[in-house]
Amino acid sequence: MSNAPLMLSVSGLRGLVGRSLTPVVAARYGAAVGQWFKTQHGKDDPPRIVVGCDSRPSGAWVESAVVAGLASVDCRVTRLGILTTPGVAIMTEHLSADGGIVITASHNPIEWNGVKTLRRDGVAPPADQAQVIIDTFHNDAVDYAAGDAPQQIDRDDTGIDIHAQRILQVIDTGAIKRREIKAVVDSVHGAGGPEARRLLNDLGVELIHLYAEPTGHFPHTPEPTRENLTELCDAVREHDADVGFAQDPDADRLAVVDNRGRYIGEEYTLALATAHVLSKQGSNDALSVAANLSTSRMIDDIAQRHGATVVRTPVGEANVAAAMREHGCAVGGEGNGGVIWPTVVNVRDSLVGMALILEMLANDSRPLADIVDAIPSYAIVKEKSPIQPELLNGLRERLASAFPDAAVDDQDGVRLDWPDRWVHVRPSNTEPILRIIAEAPRESDAQELASKVGKVVGVTTGE
Repeated sequence: MSNAPLMLSVSGLRGLVGRSLTPVVAARYGAAVGQWFKTQHGKDDPPRIVVGCDSRPSGAWVESAVVAGLASVDCRVTRLGILTTPGVAIMTEHLSADGGIVITASHNPIEWNGVKTLRRDGVAPPADQAQVIIDTFHNDAVDYAAGDAPQQIDRDDTGIDIHAQRILQVIDTGAIKRREIKAVVDSVHGAGGPEARRLLNDLGVELIHLYAEPTGHFPHTPEPTRENLTELCDAVREHDADVGFAQDPDADRLAVVDNRGRYIGEEYTLALATAHVLSKQGSNDALSVAANLSTSRMIDDIAQRHGATVVRTPVGEANVAAAMREHGCAVGGEGNGGVIWPTVVNVRDSLVGMALILEMLANDSRPLADIVDAIPSYAIVKEKSPIQPELLNGLRERLASAFPDAAVDDQDGVRLDWPDRWVHVRPSNTEPILRIIAEAPRESDAQELASKVGKVVGVTTGE
């Protein structure tokens, strides 16, 4: 048995390919998810599950193993091929399936892969339902199908078209075409390239496409952060483009570069999308938006400007989506570049982020850099450290004692708030690391706050 990390959480399963993630593990997890779908289905006929995968080279065998696990507990399976996470969510609804599975490790490096589960409404199971799947996996508590059960596995390759059509129906395509926008897109050889190309071509955008083909051989570290997107910034300047977009491998996250070739980052993705969606709605006291605890306070400023309220949630797409349903939020997401616009789909979608920002540019005469500069800005630092479980013992009490003047939120790890700054400390759902995220008016202030909190926690930051 490998001692390599196997991450099981509200975000699904992630492991190191060939070490903690093997065909046996993938098939067992597929069977556990299939068993859970059967209990949710509650009917005599088998549930129908759609399965797609990002472009990682390991995706083919991981997908086959998961499909085998699903079939072994008598699920009907429709394979979607290489498709984005939001594309799979949309196809789950489009095909009236009972659920979906995405073979992906999102932004993790190529040595990782994973399995993400989506319910029939396209949303990942919340924490309590995810725990049922995890327990079923650990206990191997599944009812395998009899030998005479039919193996119902088929194929549907329409996901790229359906995803684009869903967005085009609710975006002002005429305004975007008239604006004659030029965009550079870095699809990192992930699953999002074909879907991004289809959407932007239909919107009349002049597209310079970097790493478009879904080969899975990432040309740089795939997380869409500043240090990984210098080539995109250079390309925006070289081509005098209006905007640059960067997707992660399963295309549920989006980072943005402005017309000056300035990386404005993932935090601004949700901020810009939220500002545009709220402007479409008009001022309304009943409006609300949702964001996780690690998301920039820009969202609060934008919401206040439009008379809307902000609902804060634990990190994890399922948690944000659940809050959005409960409060009827117009838009929501996470500061990692994840935009959820329920008008299209209930999961984070980089194509939705692109479309909303393009529509915003079409309706505003200002270049993107000027729009960004008009948003009250903060400096945010994101630190991470290898996790040591003992560091989490008494975390709330230690931090509350060290910072008695802060408001404390312990929905997810610990977040400390002051009038002009905040810091969030939590274990990652997807990697064996501890995250410390701090935001303040200036970068030096945010870095100092992260460092002070790190010392209390017992880790070193800023290295």
